[in-house]
Amino acid sequence: MHITFAEEAPTYDGDDLAIHFAALVDGEPVVCSISAEALEDHFGAPSPREEDLLDAFAGGIARIRAVCAEALDENGGKPVVLRSGLFRVAGLEPE
Repeated sequence: MHITFAEEAPTYDGDDLAIHFAALVDGEPVVCSISAEALEDHFGAPSPREEDLLDAFAGGIARIRAVCAEALDENGGKPVVLRSGLFRVAGLEPE
């Protein structure tokens, strides 16, 4: 399975308090998300406001994509929601 990420801008979802972004799994788009809680806990977002979450996403994009790629690989390329606990899993914490 080949996983890359689209260069389109992420979008804020105020109903779910999440940021949505696109992954490409074998060239097919898959919508993935990261929760506001994960962005606050692990990427320094000071609040769940749109601009705070988007700034935190931009600052942590490399790690977010790495964890997302691992999750996509594990679930066979289905959409994933990255929640705070996932970033605490052994091997996914930064060194």
